[in-house]
Amino acid sequence: MFKHFLKRLAQMVVTLFIVSILVFVLANFIGDPVNMLVSPKAPPEVRDQVREELGLNKPILEQYAIFVTNALKGDFGKSYIYKEDVLSLIAQRAPATLELVFVSVVLALVISIPLGVYAGAFPKRKSSTLVMGGSILGISLPSFFIGIMLIYIFSLHLHWFPSSGRGATATFLGMKFSLFVPGGLKYIILPALTLSVTNIASLVRLTRAGVMENMRQDYIKFARAKGVSTRKVLFGHALKNALIPVITVFGMEIGSLIAFTTVTETIYSWPGLGKLLIDSINSVDRPVIVAYLILTTVLFVFINFVVDLLYTVIDPRIEFR
Repeated sequence: MFKHFLKRLAQMVVTLFIVSILVFVLANFIGDPVNMLVSPKAPPEVRDQVREELGLNKPILEQYAIFVTNALKGDFGKSYIYKEDVLSLIAQRAPATLELVFVSVVLALVISIPLGVYAGAFPKRKSSTLVMGGSILGISLPSFFIGIMLIYIFSLHLHWFPSSGRGATATFLGMKFSLFVPGGLKYIILPALTLSVTNIASLVRLTRAGVMENMRQDYIKFARAKGVSTRKVLFGHALKNALIPVITVFGMEIGSLIAFTTVTETIYSWPGLGKLLIDSINSVDRPVIVAYLILTTVLFVFINFVVDLLYTVIDPRIEFR
């Protein structure tokens, strides 16, 4: 395990190095932040002064070296637009995204696993066909269309949920969450459902395929012959062995949910990290963009490592080598 850990750590360092170069270079092609900070009618000397204050007058290699040196110290600079430390700004927006992702993950697991097991155990039933048809629809429809339709049906027509915003918040562990406020859940249901639809659809299909494959195995037939109940056969034997591909995809999806909630948060005006990224791109706020993408890479690498560990827990036959 220790050798495996060192190997993954080395891979993480190489990955972060490559990503930092790509992100830093590509961020320079988004646009010139001076155009957003200084009036077009300002004299050239004012623009040059701002460029010098931001360190944009230096060669790109020197800018990158300064960025890496500061990033290793935990300093990603200050936002050009918000005039705040980038990490502090991300920390302020993170709770909104984390609670949105948490509810989305819960919805995905509670809905997809039972439906996938049912569709895999009884594939010829009409209800199973309906479940698979719904999964195809969920994968095919874009998230912005799903969000707009949910707003139209449940907010504008039925008036069950708010159409946008986060509502009131309460402080928990030094961070502000809306889930701990009475009525806060109604603000998060629609965006969380919008965010989870694609994941639900893909997990249903993966779970169904895994369960169908395991239901044909000899150990399932043996368990049935011993008189083991159908519920225990499905959830205690077939599902457990079908979870490896599900965990792989689900682990990556959690990272994707946290990193790329941009569309959902924009539709519902949810003040999280995704909306912060979109606003930063629109305003060419390079420090925020670069820090966000690098921290996202760290998140993906960490989740991959955790998924590897879960493999050995679920299936002891898998070894670290």
